[in-house]
Amino acid sequence: MTKSKFEVTKEGYQKFEEELEYLKTVKRKENIQALQEARAQGDLSENAEYDAARDEQAQIEARIVELENIIRNAKIIESDNSDSLTIGKEVVFQILPDGEKEKYHIVGSEESDPFNGKISINSPVAQALVNHKVEEIVDIQTPSGAYQVKILEIKKRS
Repeated sequence: MTKSKFEVTKEGYQKFEEELEYLKTVKRKENIQALQEARAQGDLSENAEYDAARDEQAQIEARIVELENIIRNAKIIESDNSDSLTIGKEVVFQILPDGEKEKYHIVGSEESDPFNGKISINSPVAQALVNHKVEEIVDIQTPSGAYQVKILEIKKRS
């Protein structure tokens, strides 16, 4: 998958670089060791450990290529100093009317990780919230339904 530019936060860019370095310096070496140990067992045609190590090698190499492409084509987005929600900022909002609060860091699509509070700038929630300010009530339309939220806090992440 080749893309001309990937929008990423400075934090996301650093994490991609760290992951790439780890894969190249640690995981590759571990995998080579696993392959050598599996080869030493003899017949490779029925060697499950060898097959698993080869599969892992393919996954490692594919991720390295992917990360190199992201890093090479990254456009680092700095959050601005405005009061509005933009990429790179963190937002806390309250779902209306029940009061449940949610907190998300708005990031580029390549670094999205909803289970860890990072949502893509291209997600329906982020798209609805972008350019809004604290105290504003926003209508959010998602595939699972529509709801309203009140923005409680917007913070610039460093």
